[in-house]
Amino acid sequence: MAKRMLSIVIPSYNEEGNVENTASVVTQIMKENGIPFEMVFVNDGSSDKTWDKLCELSRVNPNVVAVNFSRNFGKEAAIFAGLKTAKGDAVVLMDCDLQHPPQVIVEMYNIWKNNDVDVVEGRKKSRGKENGLYKAFSLWFYKLIGDSSGLDMRDASDFKLLDRTVVDSLNAMPERLTFFRAMSSWVGYKTEKVYFEVADRAEGESKWNVKSLIKYAINSITSFTSAPLHIVTVCGVITFLISLILGVHTLVNKILGNSAAGFSTVIILQLLTSSIIMFSLGIIGYYLAKIYEEIKKRPRFIIRSVMQNGREQNGEKDDV
Repeated sequence: MAKRMLSIVIPSYNEEGNVENTASVVTQIMKENGIPFEMVFVNDGSSDKTWDKLCELSRVNPNVVAVNFSRNFGKEAAIFAGLKTAKGDAVVLMDCDLQHPPQVIVEMYNIWKNNDVDVVEGRKKSRGKENGLYKAFSLWFYKLIGDSSGLDMRDASDFKLLDRTVVDSLNAMPERLTFFRAMSSWVGYKTEKVYFEVADRAEGESKWNVKSLIKYAINSITSFTSAPLHIVTVCGVITFLISLILGVHTLVNKILGNSAAGFSTVIILQLLTSSIIMFSLGIIGYYLAKIYEEIKKRPRFIIRSVMQNGREQNGEKDDV
């Protein structure tokens, strides 16, 4: 079977200590296995020297394509910019810190090349070194996504290989607020799984903190499922049942002549209903904000420039 080109998309944010090592390791593994490839590094508005390192890499490594955002647009935007730039017959997404083992890419490539498979999905054997709270939150997050969408999101990751047909399908999807892990499963296609151990970061620390993880989770949930809106209905039903019980209790006491002033009950009931109303309005307002973001049709990202073989080209905005 003829060799088929592989694009490896690597989002990079403040990874000046990792980009050179990642490019070297991936290049060596691909050449050892005779796989024609390109590496598409997407600099997501880094504030360190990541872009300078990528420019230098593009001069000395002909397999490196460096994409530079005009500012930080986030990992989801970087992923889709990489998918749009990639020219390969298949595309692999991986992290820049080598926590996604590059050796597994060879296994993914061979499964895709030698079988009728469109997606080769990397699944985590374990979640690596994570504290218990973060692990519990992740499990809850993916269970919510899975239950509301019908997709199997257990141990999901961005580490996967996509056939060109799948990449084109994702690039054609018009929404601005994206969640790659779920969207790449939602499009369907024939899928195989490979399992990998999450490696330690090659250098530096994770750029994710508690605030950014919570924001990412909320954005991902509201971008892909309407489940939080159903919480409003559930709260309404619960409030109605509580009100019904209290109403019957009050009526019975009135008939029996045992009714009290009931001031405390009224206050508690008002506080409960007011809280639920405000909570519900907050959820509805968040979805309205998402709709507002979508209908403005601003680009998901703006590419300032692209470097390849040491030559810089003008970038472009996302035109989906």
